[in-house]
Amino acid sequence: MANSFVSIDVEHIFAPVRRGFVADFFIRLFKEKHLGAVGGIIFLILLLTGIFADTLAPYGYNDINPVDALKHPSSKYLLGTDNLGRDMLSRIIYGARLSVIVSFAATALSIVISTVIGITSGFIGGKYDMVVQRFVDGWMCFPGLVILIVAVSVIGPGMWQIIFVLALQFGIAGSRIIRGATMSTKENMYVRAADAIGASTPRLLLRHILPNIMAPIIILFTTRLAAIILAEASLSFLGLGIPPPAPSWGGMLSSTGRQYMLIAPMMALLPGLSLTIVVYGINVFGDAMRDLLDPRLRGGGGSYSVKKKSKGDGKSKDLKTLIFGEKKGRN
Repeated sequence: MANSFVSIDVEHIFAPVRRGFVADFFIRLFKEKHLGAVGGIIFLILLLTGIFADTLAPYGYNDINPVDALKHPSSKYLLGTDNLGRDMLSRIIYGARLSVIVSFAATALSIVISTVIGITSGFIGGKYDMVVQRFVDGWMCFPGLVILIVAVSVIGPGMWQIIFVLALQFGIAGSRIIRGATMSTKENMYVRAADAIGASTPRLLLRHILPNIMAPIIILFTTRLAAIILAEASLSFLGLGIPPPAPSWGGMLSSTGRQYMLIAPMMALLPGLSLTIVVYGINVFGDAMRDLLDPRLRGGGGSYSVKKKSKGDGKSKDLKTLIFGEKKGRN
């Protein structure tokens, strides 16, 4: 009986496991960035709370019951009531929805403004770039809060006015990040090759530049969410944000929160604590995304190969090299 041999595909056995981009990102997030994973969970809770606020809130955010005014936490009102008898838990939950709407709308619009200004300025260059960047420099010389106060004072308070003002403020200031990424990307050989064969400027921008600067854009989107939530709360605290009875966390801190702080401290502590946790969570999640998506911060070997430090020379070698030896070049 002839001997039968089973052929083993060694390359297939030791080939790295291929995962999707999203799955690989979340696996690395929970394995390497524990604090960023906690921030991602906080961000997810905020998002789900804003989406399902009508289901989660036990009462309406403006349901007034003067008999139950300034009640302490109880089985009926888990976080107590304010000076008008409105349930604080419901107002915090609806405040999360307001923060989600304002932050996502203003951030998305600001990313569009930053991308349009930054990608055209960085790609065209020359006098156009000089004029645009001097305008951006002049814009950034003014304190952001002063610009927001002046703009809201001119166009008036309101949710869509706040969204437009915040998007304009952060969009112009953030265009320099997109410009830097564009200037770095346009020097690559594939961009020069596409330009050499006659590709039009819109095709270069949309097919070769924009897809390769998506990592900075995603990171900018994430980190800007927290800044816009904080800016909206600051305007509402000053009385220039979304007018009452909308349950803005900044507005809850400003008027009744300060007035009844000694009698009902939860009226000031709850919106302040919610704002702090959300801003902190989004910031650490954005930092983790930056570390995981930026190729310059991922390290040399990355996390896609199994490596082991060999004794003697102290150099790191692949597992296949340690088992089968190094391949010698042909003379």
